[in-house]
This record gives sequence, C-alpha cells and structure tokens, in this order.
Amino acid sequence: MEDPKPPLLPVAVQPVAVQPATDDAAAHGMSRRGVYAALGYMACAVLLIIFNKAALSSYNFPSANVITLLQLLCSCLLLYAMKYWRIISFTAGKTQSVTTESMGLVPLKTLIRTLPLALAYLLYMVVSMESVRGVNVPMYTTLRRTTVAFTMAVEYLLTGQKHSRRIITSVAVIILGAYVAGVRDLTFDLYSYGIVFLANICTAIYLALIARIGKSSGLNSFGLMWCNGIICAPILLLSSILRRDFQVILNFPHLYAPGFQVVMLLSCVMAFLLNYTVFLNTTLNSALTQTVLGNLKDLFTVVLGWLLFGGLPFDLVNIAGQSLGFFGSFLYAYYKLKGK
Repeated sequence: MEDPKPPLLPVAVQPVAVQPATDDAAAHGMSRRGVYAALGYMACAVLLIIFNKAALSSYNFPSANVITLLQLLCSCLLLYAMKYWRIISFTAGKTQSVTTESMGLVPLKTLIRTLPLALAYLLYMVVSMESVRGVNVPMYTTLRRTTVAFTMAVEYLLTGQKHSRRIITSVAVIILGAYVAGVRDLTFDLYSYGIVFLANICTAIYLALIARIGKSSGLNSFGLMWCNGIICAPILLLSSILRRDFQVILNFPHLYAPGFQVVMLLSCVMAFLLNYTVFLNTTLNSALTQTVLGNLKDLFTVVLGWLLFGGLPFDLVNIAGQSLGFFGSFLYAYYKLKGK
C-alpha cells in the first residue's frame, strides 16, 4: 500500500506538458501514455528499493548519508535541466511560470519558508535509507506499510482529524499483519526494526508538514523537490565531511567495481524517476489505478527482494502475517476510495 501521499513526491503538481486525465478518459480506460506511466511507476518503485538494498547490504556500502547526498545532487541536476529546457515549472497552477520564472529558480524568501519542510525531508531520507540496510526486503515492505498508522496519529495530534471506524479497522489489520510476520521473522534485529519504525515516524511528520507548508509555498512538487535539494545537500555534505564519510569511502573495497558503480548510478536516477513517474501516473490515471499499483508494487518488491537477497527463511506464519498486511492495505484503499 502506498502512503496516503507519496513520501518522495510532496504534493500534486501541474507541469506544462501534461494535463490531468478527464473523467471521460478514465471511463474509457487507460491511454497508451497512461499504461506507460503506470508501468514506469511500478518499475521505478521496485527498482529503487532493490538498488538501495544492493548498495547497502550486498556491497555493504558504509555510508547511507553519501547515497542520499548523491541522490539529492542528481535530483537537483535533472530538475535544473528540465527547468532550463522548459519541460517543467516550479510553481503551482500557472503554465506561464515556466517562461517567466528567473533562472534563480526559487526566491530566497520561499526557500526560508520551506526550511522546516526541507529539514523534515532530510531526516526522513537519511533514516529511510538506513532502514533498508538491516531488514530483509519482504519485512521492510511489510513494516513500512504501517506508516499510515503513524500518519493518522500525527494528523490527529496536529489538526484533530479523525477517521472512520472502517479506516481504523483496516489500519489495525495492517499492524496486526506486521506483528504476526515479525514474530516469525527469523532474521529479527531489534535495532533495525527500530530504525524502520523511526523512518515511519519521520515520514508521517514530513507528510504533515507538506500539508501545512507545501501548499502555502506556491510551489508544485518539482519546486519543493528543488528546495529540498538546495537546502539539504549542503547540510549532508557538511555532515559527511565532519563524520569523515569520504575518508571511509576511499577505503571501500568495491568503490571502483563496475557493478557497484552501476548500482549507485541507477539508485540516484531511480530516486528522481520515481518522483516523476508518481506524478505522471496520478495525473494521467485515476486514483484507483494509483492505489492498485501501489499494492502490486509492494507485492513485486516482496517477491523480487526475497529472490535476490533472501534473508527470510520460508515460514507459513510469516507469510500469513504479510498476507494479512496486504489484505489490510486493500481494505484501507477500498474504504478511502469509497469515502471519496
């Protein structure tokens, strides 16, 4: 199940090149471009986790911070190029902004306004990246699906927002599934589990700040991504220098291995493409399509992660717990869409 709002892609976006799908288009099925967007989203979402897991676990890369820094730099570079070639805009709701915005890209006042959001994004990115290292892919996906519970709790504390009993019940099923699966996870590690749940809390806080700050900034998702990169990259760079991450990396035995370099490059590219394909999919296709694909993405991630990385011995109780989590995810999606 996808988070209530995709954590990597902050808010709805309206770039020049794409217009939202109409009700008529949705009624007649997905267009060819919509099919490509849907397949691209699923591929990027699955591959990003796989490449991150490969870098941190298979190659045992010592610094999750450096991977995050490289992803941010790659994102900023691609955003600048797309902005320069007038493919996207950084402001919400105005197509003219692609030509009228200065190449300064975002005013200093706007950067300052988005500072809390960027710091929350930085914390979310660093913790989420580290959480991939110590947990096998099937359990990582299962545990991350409980983010919705943390998001609901943060929303209630900040805005008093309440949810129906059916929604609460479906989330309870997700949590129960994660508990049952975790009880029989033979690779259980308390620290790694704690990092995953900390990542869930950081995600929930980030999503809450998007609702409060992101929408009032006048920026669309690409603009917010740019602000996050411009603010977070220097902080991560300074942190990596102080922690001497680069000195450790110079002694990393696989640094110049072609396989590792390809994994790192694809991890950086996929981190950006995931944002873009989430946008395309939610713009060209229906909310139902996005929800169904989110669940299918998790299923493919579990299967592919188990085949590639192992680490999760076959256990019927564990599989039953994961299946229960998927069932709760579909219930949640069904009730949310029915409520709309």
